[in-house]
Amino acid sequence: MASRIEHRAEYPNGVSEVFRAETSEEALTARLAEIGGKNSALLSHSANDDGARYTLRQGIEADKLPQIVRKLQPGDLYVDREHTFTRDGDGYTGTARATVSGMPGEITARTELRPRGDGSVVETRGEVKVRIPLVGGKLESFVAGELTKLLAREAQFSREWLAAR
Repeated sequence: MASRIEHRAEYPNGVSEVFRAETSEEALTARLAEIGGKNSALLSHSANDDGARYTLRQGIEADKLPQIVRKLQPGDLYVDREHTFTRDGDGYTGTARATVSGMPGEITARTELRPRGDGSVVETRGEVKVRIPLVGGKLESFVAGELTKLLAREAQFSREWLAAR
């Protein structure tokens, strides 16, 4: 059984500004430097007004992981996230797929960036699947909770990044 991920972020900025804050090489590099964790990197990137495709690597230090994870996978972990966005009418639709080093399973999500009032909204829905007998459900819940927190931190970073521009 999978654990659900849901996150919503509202911005006072228009869709094109938020799209650039979420997908430009400059913004992604700054975001990774701020909240990407150990050994984070932008592994690939291409973007224009019609869409974007990029891969991020984010590190998680072993001492920040719960004991159950450290037992299964000693040492630091990394998460590779592949994102694709395409223009969709007056907004963008995106998909993401992530894998965690040493863990059998995957994280998938769909993101929509749409105009809302004078600003815009980003809604993400997805799921975490971990295929480890007996402990998979606990790991899924942990990862889903951590991803929801990460999405909130990334949205806050994007708001601050936009406000500084």
